[in-house]
Amino acid sequence: MAAGASAAGFINGFAGFGTALVASGFWFLVLPAHIVPPLIIVSALVGQLIGLFKLSVELDWRKCSYLLSGGLLGVPLGAAALALMEPSLVKTIIGGFLVIYTLLQFAGWPRPAVSASPEGMADRVIGFFSGVLGGFAGLSGVLPLVWLQLRGFSARQQRARYQPFNLLVLGFASFAMFVIGKLDGELMIYIGISTPFTVLGALLGVRAFKSVSEESFRRAVLFLLLISGAIILTQGV
Repeated sequence: MAAGASAAGFINGFAGFGTALVASGFWFLVLPAHIVPPLIIVSALVGQLIGLFKLSVELDWRKCSYLLSGGLLGVPLGAAALALMEPSLVKTIIGGFLVIYTLLQFAGWPRPAVSASPEGMADRVIGFFSGVLGGFAGLSGVLPLVWLQLRGFSARQQRARYQPFNLLVLGFASFAMFVIGKLDGELMIYIGISTPFTVLGALLGVRAFKSVSEESFRRAVLFLLLISGAIILTQGV
């Protein structure tokens, strides 16, 4: 459990997302299955808060407002769709998309824009569908990251926009868990054990992010997306 919290915290601190990808591989082996999803959401939120604290001067709430405004509208629809749609189908589509996209990126196609374009309505649309995916399957960070890469933003410009988006979506999800009574005494015990390791891992991850080169960060994020897509695809079939 400590290893999963530390590793997931590091990835979250380094890349700004990825808690579910890393932690689930550890926690489903040793924890009760019903504990893992809400524990992942809370741990991801803790990692995002560390990133907010350590990278506050680099995050840009104003420039991510288009993503946020669309995303907050999409989250309730995604949660409602969970009762109507088959999650495995959505996971198969998203996992397949991520695998194909990252393999094409490693091959040098499609090429990102030469210069970053200004925010606009397209960002709201991406944010909306990302919010739907967040409410439906906890995959809110996928589309914004791909979209910002293709628009030609640097690693730090991408993170300045998608990390605040992820933070609010996770905060919304955590509040929803509180409202429906998921934050019970059993879960709080696991949160109390895992949180110190999550914080330590996130601090080390943020430190690594600050020292890594632009190209190394891009490749690390693409590799993480590839692994994430493969795992999501496996879960969906």
